[in-house]
Amino acid sequence: MSTQRFSSVAHWGAFTAVVEDGRFVRAEPFERDPAPSAMLDAMPAMVYSDKRVMRPAVRREWLEKRTRERSGAHNEFVEVDWGTALDLAAGEIRRVREQHGPQGLFGGSYGWSSAGRVNHAKTLVRRFLFSGGGCVDQIGTYSFGAGQTLLPHIIGTADPIGGKVTSWASIVKHCKVFVAFGGLALRNAQITSGGGGEHSLPVWLQRCKEAGIRFINIGPNRNDCPDWLEAQWIPLRPGTDTALMLAVAHELVTSGRHQPEYLARYTHGYGQLEAYVLGASDGIAKTPEWASPICGVPAADIRALADTLAGTCSMLSIAWSLQRAHRGEQPYWMCVTLAAMLGQIGVPGGGVAFGHGSSNGVGIPRPEVGAPEMAPGHNPGAAHNIPVARMADMLLAPGEQYHFNGKLCTYPDVRLVCWAGGNPYHHHQDLNRLNRAWNKPETVIVNESWWTPTARRADIVFPVTTTLERNDIGASSRDRFVFAMQRAIAPVGEARDDYAIFRALAARLGHEEAFTEGRDQAQWLRHVYDRYASIAASRGYPQPDFDAWWAHGYSELPEPEKDFVLFESFYADPQANPLKTPSGKIEIGSDKIAAMGYADCPGHPVWLAPDEWLGSAGAEYPLHLMTIQPPDKLHSQGAFAPSVQQYKVNGREAVRLNPRDAKARGIANGDPVRLYNRRGACLGGALLDEAVLEGVAVMATGAWYAPDADGLDVNGNPNVLAADRGTSSLTQGCAALSVLVQIEPVAA
Repeated sequence: MSTQRFSSVAHWGAFTAVVEDGRFVRAEPFERDPAPSAMLDAMPAMVYSDKRVMRPAVRREWLEKRTRERSGAHNEFVEVDWGTALDLAAGEIRRVREQHGPQGLFGGSYGWSSAGRVNHAKTLVRRFLFSGGGCVDQIGTYSFGAGQTLLPHIIGTADPIGGKVTSWASIVKHCKVFVAFGGLALRNAQITSGGGGEHSLPVWLQRCKEAGIRFINIGPNRNDCPDWLEAQWIPLRPGTDTALMLAVAHELVTSGRHQPEYLARYTHGYGQLEAYVLGASDGIAKTPEWASPICGVPAADIRALADTLAGTCSMLSIAWSLQRAHRGEQPYWMCVTLAAMLGQIGVPGGGVAFGHGSSNGVGIPRPEVGAPEMAPGHNPGAAHNIPVARMADMLLAPGEQYHFNGKLCTYPDVRLVCWAGGNPYHHHQDLNRLNRAWNKPETVIVNESWWTPTARRADIVFPVTTTLERNDIGASSRDRFVFAMQRAIAPVGEARDDYAIFRALAARLGHEEAFTEGRDQAQWLRHVYDRYASIAASRGYPQPDFDAWWAHGYSELPEPEKDFVLFESFYADPQANPLKTPSGKIEIGSDKIAAMGYADCPGHPVWLAPDEWLGSAGAEYPLHLMTIQPPDKLHSQGAFAPSVQQYKVNGREAVRLNPRDAKARGIANGDPVRLYNRRGACLGGALLDEAVLEGVAVMATGAWYAPDADGLDVNGNPNVLAADRGTSSLTQGCAALSVLVQIEPVAA
């Protein structure tokens, strides 16, 4: 038997691919990883799955009649040779571009298909369409789109939401109280966009515990913090964090324990917020008694939280999930405000952070050196770009106007979707509505490795190699390592790399040189790595040359000598180091946002009740559904792998319920259940759990959407239930976590 070993990396961690007689048999975790992800175990089943797309395929009804009815599971595909498939796709792209211009083409992707920086699907589909004349692109992310648009108005940058926050090393040394709005879920820390060599959140949390830091977990799910952390749990109704924060602010102001001197020096517009908190502007004082019936937290516990934070070095960490809800801007804005009222922003170990427990690598000590990457280039069609979560709106209502970040925009008339990487039937909301939208374009082209729900609803499908079947570079701006992703096995079936596919299309369309810049894939690998190594060396971190790096399998950056503290220089001298806001300060009150005139996002943080929440008067559906990142897979990748079955309940996606909610519905532990509302329905398996707040259900995303003839999703994708609405007129972010449902037992 011949055994070979190859270096590689996935979004869930670095590994060595072990190949026996040409077949990939297992992924061994990177030796430097202190807490490797069990997702590595699923990789052989993914690579050799019977769900792989083996050859180019065309939907028969489109090929013969150009029909657009592609949303059902009945679609029949005809396998064709590569030349035929490429000619068909190039012909459609040429036709649409000539007839409708760049606004007729939509470059869809969501970036999680591979950790590779050269065969990075999102970069390549954009580079291909940009170099050919432009397209409609997506702005922001489903993960943190609301925060991404809001934070530049408030603190002058969105960088902190990507992980650049006060380092864990500083927290360990200085912090006394760590408040986790939305928790610190270890399941989320298994993944890093671009891959990572160290899963370090458990290590840093253990160091924090040993240092005596007190942790407080605020949210509806006690499981969002590991038990061994012994965090205090404050059970909170979903979507009401802003009300709680406002009440804490009221307690600080009325007891004289906020920091007026700090607020005067470092913030703008605080007076508006204080008037609102005290009720001077609207007649409603935001007292703990006011907040208690909204958020479900006793007034005494709110006062105790204020007592704990006052005069203490505290870190207020807020998960991405809180802004992924209707009115999701408000908790982010108010969390920044509360940290400023405590005088903590810019202080070692204290302040505010975004995304601890939302992804691996947030707050990890790392030198100021960017990760290797290939640039997508300039988009001549950028005027037509849409917020990422508004895709179905765009397809359903071309020409309709919408508000976004102070502008009145118009949805373009998209005729062709070119999709590579990601699965919109996982990320998007209200999948039945998405089905209707997906039938609108004249042509849908998808690059995919597996027959996902998206591939099953395409017109032309190109089979794509997986990580193990190509050479690449793996790296993340949240990790110190850069990995050689060495091809371990031959492509399965007739799969080709994304780069090769788009190069072939660009050649047919006359812009191959603009797409490739005269480089083949191997030359791009060297170019991207050499550019990274040059930048690292210029900043005092010499790296091995390409050949030495490739042979070794990875390189690394040292841990920085100085702990990073978010806005440290601003804190030291705000005049010399102003923030990139209109005032140069933290904008608790934003004149710019106020001037936009949005009733659903005024000029300072406010409590605005979501359209769907447990306080909705006369709500038809009594349970709030919280959807989480699955513990067994990344989004929908690997949903079919045998290793994920251990997380199911009698073969169904687990739905965690408080035992009292289950009893009221006649549901026993392990029972099959149906979740439903007006938008759709799906199946699950009940898992009774006292750690879930009454009135709340918790279900992981990631199941492959598979509706039956009646529209019931039998696999258990909760996005059939989620409302497809924007967070607000300002950010138009994803509001997936504002969902009310009913749950009932069903026959097995």
